[in-house]
Amino acid sequence: MQTIRLTMAQALLRFLDSQYVSVDGVEMKFVAGVMGIFGHGNVTGIGEALERSPGSLAFVQGKNEQGMAHAAIAFAKQSRRRRIYACTTSIGPGALNMVTAAGTATVNRIPLLLLPGDNFASRQPDPVLQQLEAGHDYTIAATDCFKPVSKYWDRIVRPEQLMTAALNAMRVLTDPADTGTVTLALPQDVQAEAYDYPAAFFDKRVHVIERQCPSTNALRRAAEVIASKCRPIIVAGGGVRYSGAEAELSAFAERFGIPVAVTQAGKGVLPWNHPLNVGGVGVTGGLAANRLAHQADLVIGVGTRYSDFTTASKSAYREDALYVNVNVSRLDGAKLDGIPLAGDAKATLPALAELLVETGYTPAYGETELEVLKSEWDREVDRLFELEHEAGFAQTRALGVINETIGDGAVIVCASGSLPGDLQRLWRVSQSDAYHLEYGFSCMGYEVSGAFGVSLAEPQRDVYALVGDGSYLMLHSELLTSLQEGRKITVLLFDNHGFQCIHNLQSEHGSDGFGNEFRYREDGTGRYTGAPLPIDYAAHARSLGAASYKASNAEELREALHLAQAETRTTLIEVAVLPGTNTGGYESWWNVGVPAVSTGERVVKASEAMSERIQQARAY
Repeated sequence: MQTIRLTMAQALLRFLDSQYVSVDGVEMKFVAGVMGIFGHGNVTGIGEALERSPGSLAFVQGKNEQGMAHAAIAFAKQSRRRRIYACTTSIGPGALNMVTAAGTATVNRIPLLLLPGDNFASRQPDPVLQQLEAGHDYTIAATDCFKPVSKYWDRIVRPEQLMTAALNAMRVLTDPADTGTVTLALPQDVQAEAYDYPAAFFDKRVHVIERQCPSTNALRRAAEVIASKCRPIIVAGGGVRYSGAEAELSAFAERFGIPVAVTQAGKGVLPWNHPLNVGGVGVTGGLAANRLAHQADLVIGVGTRYSDFTTASKSAYREDALYVNVNVSRLDGAKLDGIPLAGDAKATLPALAELLVETGYTPAYGETELEVLKSEWDREVDRLFELEHEAGFAQTRALGVINETIGDGAVIVCASGSLPGDLQRLWRVSQSDAYHLEYGFSCMGYEVSGAFGVSLAEPQRDVYALVGDGSYLMLHSELLTSLQEGRKITVLLFDNHGFQCIHNLQSEHGSDGFGNEFRYREDGTGRYTGAPLPIDYAAHARSLGAASYKASNAEELREALHLAQAETRTTLIEVAVLPGTNTGGYESWWNVGVPAVSTGERVVKASEAMSERIQQARAY
């Protein structure tokens, strides 16, 4: 048997450089490169391998471990899970900084390969710098924290273990149903140990992503259920995009005249002005979709995991509604006691349509019912886009200016705060993959890093990060990386002086507002009720090397956007918006815990109202 003598780290890179995926006969390289921040736990191991023998793998220098991992997530998401960047860190805090990103990837079903350094396997120098010492179990290390948020976890304590671990890693990373974070903990001494690896281990491997289709019996059962209902609604999620099933979804909906509501991950799979696209559904949904959902006797879920926002805490749909769930994941397919169709959307929808055609199925919607609902909601969006406030610049007005200015092909990236709700309801997207929301984890700090990751995936497109001031302050480090890599992004920073989304949430449930606005402490009370903190975000961006502008009204914002489009480097536009000018709920509800006992009368009343609403929602 022919062998190649390499260190474990060198072997890992050579293996990753030989991995490909094939979808519908189209083959592409799976691992684009490695993002990393070096420390004593990886610099002389995988760091040396990246320096001396990277193959065709690109190296991207991160500035924050969580930030670079979020960029890797965004790269994979924008690439429809068919390309990835791996991430390497030292042990201890460097590794633990990626735990949040690991949760983000796993919740969103996005492939993410993490390669954190780990303690010495030999234990000779124990305890080393940054090593945890658990007196009850000496095998525990910081990297054990990745276990709950990983789809596959392994620790390579001998160099030959890499071969089994690497193959298992690829199994999970390329699995449409069970992908997420893969963590391979790499003890720092083992990274540098040599082994005679079989040469065949480094042969080109093509992982074929098959399009699973449900059995004929399962399809027939589903078709019979659908044919027995008269008011169906389709809920389209991210699985439609990852499958590439936009055309199949459109054909299925048009063939039977079924309205399509979308989740955050599914928005964009149909153009906003498609006659059957009724918009976002659930807590961040609009009137058209939510009213149709309330009346639907059947929900056809396509590639959705039915989060509480999509189901409005299981109150969005009729209690007696039935569910037919097209999903590659059996976990998601079984939700809401639904009829699972375990299959890929692109393969399953045409097969299901063929059987429905045989029944002569036609829903019982009125001739103009959908058109009237959609037109009513379009007028509401127009109103919010034009809304003016004497006290300041309305957030919905700012979004209207941005939406009409940046162009259909531009990609927007967002994740947290009040912006995702406004975007789900109001943003008009015409092109697929132009709406990039991380809302499974709604992870603050994803936005700037995510925009950089999207720009790596699609450098030919304009990329905009829409971010609140609170989320920007949490994590903006990869703005510098975008400058370093020459990958222009435009950061639209909405300054409303704090965590106003959560401020609104607490106020809606009886609070007078506490701990969520960026204010000075007020004399006498000791609380954060003084003047707002005067932060110059545009100056901060300039200090990092970015171009920057400010806007406090529609005219200034429009001009700033045009100036930003002419820039060749990363640009930040600081947009001063009036707190509380985001959109509210449209006939939806969200179950949040409200104290049953409080000295605040409004809190007690809110708790009583919440208890009443819970009784009206589906129990499981």
